[in-house]
Amino acid sequence: MSPRFPLLPVTVGLIAASSMATAQTGGYQQPPAALQAIVDAPRAPTLSLSPKRNLAAMLPTPSLPSISEVAQPELKLAGLRINPRTYSASRFSFYTGLGLLDIDTQKELKVSGLPAAPRIADLAWSPDQRYLAFSNVVYADAAKGVKESGVELWLLDVQSKVARKLSSQPLSGVSGRGFSWMPDSKTLLVQLKPAKLGAAPAVNGIPTGPAIQDSLPGGAVKQLRTYPDLLKNEQDAQLFEHYITVQLALLDVTGKQRLVGQPGAYSRATVAPGGKYLLTETIERPYSYIVPARDFGSKIEVRDLAGKVVHLVATLPLEEGLPPGNDAVSPGVRKVSWRVDAPATLVWAEAQDGGDPAKNAEIRDIVYTQAAPFTAQPGVLAKLASRYGGIAWGRGDLALLSEAWYKTRAVKQWRIKPDQPSVEAGTPGDLVYSGSFEDRYNDPGQPVMRADAAGLPRILIAADGTILLDGAGASKDGDRPFIDRLDLVSKKKERLFQSAAPYYENVVAVLDEDGGRFLSTRESPTEQPNYYVRNLKPGATALTPLTHFPHPLPQLKDVQKELIRYKRADCVDLTATLMLPPNYDVKRDGPLPTLMWAYPQEFKTASAASQTKGSPYKFNAVSYWGPAAFLSMGYAVLDNPSFPIVGNGEQEPNDTYLPQLVADAEAAVDEVVRRGVADRDRIAIGGHSYGAFMTGNLLAHTRLFRAGIARSGAYNRTLTPFGFQSEDRPFWQAQTVYQAMSPFNYADKIKDALLMIHGEQDNNSGTFPIQSERMFQAIKGLGGTARLVMLPNESHAYRARESIMHMLYESNKWLEKYVKNAAPRTPVAARDGQ
Repeated sequence: MSPRFPLLPVTVGLIAASSMATAQTGGYQQPPAALQAIVDAPRAPTLSLSPKRNLAAMLPTPSLPSISEVAQPELKLAGLRINPRTYSASRFSFYTGLGLLDIDTQKELKVSGLPAAPRIADLAWSPDQRYLAFSNVVYADAAKGVKESGVELWLLDVQSKVARKLSSQPLSGVSGRGFSWMPDSKTLLVQLKPAKLGAAPAVNGIPTGPAIQDSLPGGAVKQLRTYPDLLKNEQDAQLFEHYITVQLALLDVTGKQRLVGQPGAYSRATVAPGGKYLLTETIERPYSYIVPARDFGSKIEVRDLAGKVVHLVATLPLEEGLPPGNDAVSPGVRKVSWRVDAPATLVWAEAQDGGDPAKNAEIRDIVYTQAAPFTAQPGVLAKLASRYGGIAWGRGDLALLSEAWYKTRAVKQWRIKPDQPSVEAGTPGDLVYSGSFEDRYNDPGQPVMRADAAGLPRILIAADGTILLDGAGASKDGDRPFIDRLDLVSKKKERLFQSAAPYYENVVAVLDEDGGRFLSTRESPTEQPNYYVRNLKPGATALTPLTHFPHPLPQLKDVQKELIRYKRADCVDLTATLMLPPNYDVKRDGPLPTLMWAYPQEFKTASAASQTKGSPYKFNAVSYWGPAAFLSMGYAVLDNPSFPIVGNGEQEPNDTYLPQLVADAEAAVDEVVRRGVADRDRIAIGGHSYGAFMTGNLLAHTRLFRAGIARSGAYNRTLTPFGFQSEDRPFWQAQTVYQAMSPFNYADKIKDALLMIHGEQDNNSGTFPIQSERMFQAIKGLGGTARLVMLPNESHAYRARESIMHMLYESNKWLEKYVKNAAPRTPVAARDGQ
């Protein structure tokens, strides 16, 4: 947080003239009962499918945590947020129970031996499905006999359905979940809090000297994004080292433990598919005060199961920024992983252009492989004309490699033969798909993966060599998920399944090797998603229900929803979801106060921007997080209206951000007014994050809206000078764009009421709380109407029940005052911006 400097005399004068109230402190407030009911509505359990696809773990989802939970101690170090009591990430979701569901019989199976008041954070099936490991977070409580806070490792025996605590030594959950299965299904690789770690270094607050940073002449031009929670001094560095130090160990299912080497600053440790080696990455000094831990120097090594280093893969230096552009990458070794279908083969990429997209290069990336014992020279797997995007592994003669180039939105997928790689530049194999990742209509989908004997994901390959593709099925009629069978030789496709009206059905997992049965979720506007088994085989029951989750808000079951289409002034096609309260009739009831909630998106082509998004057959979910909650208060809601920002040829989308944003808003307003569900004098605009940024701009540059609600936003782009959202040009290359897009620069033009809500502990890059603080001060100092609500202990999204209730309370009061009960504007006032 920046220090507060005295304001200039002219600003003081403006503040003195403002009629706004002074700062307030008070307790959390409750919204009306109708909104409270939405917050406290029951939540459906989460399902985790087993490797053999015949069982699922059912995990009850609790109600929102209390502020006492959210306000647990928290350290902010090098971009990490750590609970010092539990040696784990401080912000996580958890489940309050565990049961099993038999997919074939649809029977729920009870589990015994669970911890009292479980708080299950992570879980993992053993590859052979005999066990289910899970972590349980506990806090010291003398009254309950809990002596120490920490993350416990538990094990469920699937056959006996009995759970037990596996180790008395707590896990370290600072980096990842802290445990993973070995391929033998009898042992887990765990990250433990070292037994002899000792107490954390004492921080006395007395500095040992200044924090010093240098920038030497002749350095390369780099993008330095803004990051929260960075190290500030050597005391922070010592704390950071303490909490990231872990002890690797092998823990068998009987609880027998074997340490793997000495404690170290491991940021990751993954097991080779053959189970004989570990790939580890350790963080090394020097650290940085301007980038988070993921950019610190590190050493990537292969170790044996005793912890001995058998191969140094790479020593990566501290990286304080990348070259400009969204296609910029690190210049050296990156994306190191194991080849899934081989016992111990490393795979990684190296940029051939120094990681700088501005440099001309026929080959941008080379993908290398190296097999154990790692003594031979690395082999070339592929030479790519754009950036390596990853590989879906199948077997020695079949894998799918992806590459992409953000600048053009181009993406390609190749069939490669890992055992017989092609080293021809730019053509690593047989081209399976080439297109734009913006083009949802022609997206072929992703290969269906199945866990192999080691529990690792592999492409599901049929006996005839065909594979399955799982896609969203975007179309002019909305999303219609599908499963295709693809012949990789002829490139012919057969559609096995596609969601059909009046339901939205999404494939969760393929259950059989031939793709004849799969697990799906099925929903309709009045039926919340439930799990089903769909059987495509002749003579079989086509659809078998697995779950029967009731409607969480029966009082809002008859909410009306329509996927509407309309055009922008320049003929770009737009879509939105229009939602209306139950029993509303436009002819009988007339226009309603209306809340629009949007999030702009950049595109390179108008055709991609015009594609329909969403589905008219999805469940009419009414969540406390989005705008739909205000249906219960009698508002019409326009949810997720298209707000495309389209580039034109070589022109970047943001070069014309404001006129396009205004045109998007005008088209949305005109459409709801034309339909008679809204009147121009009672419409509000709102959004979260980049949607909050949009809200500030629309209030600064139009009088279309009577009020705005901006949550966790950014308003001054000079505070994010090395790019934001999809903008990859730094401020110094696009000063006019940065200045024009910053609503802070036009705070004097904001004549309608703006409510800003922000988490005091926002950890999102670019939306530091100071963004809302300075925007509020500007509007207040200029005599405008604004309110700033800072939620204690909340980050970019809000978690505590008290915070969510207060967010709804503030939003509802704002909308009632400035929208629902707003007096009509006079034509002269609207015309003159008064």
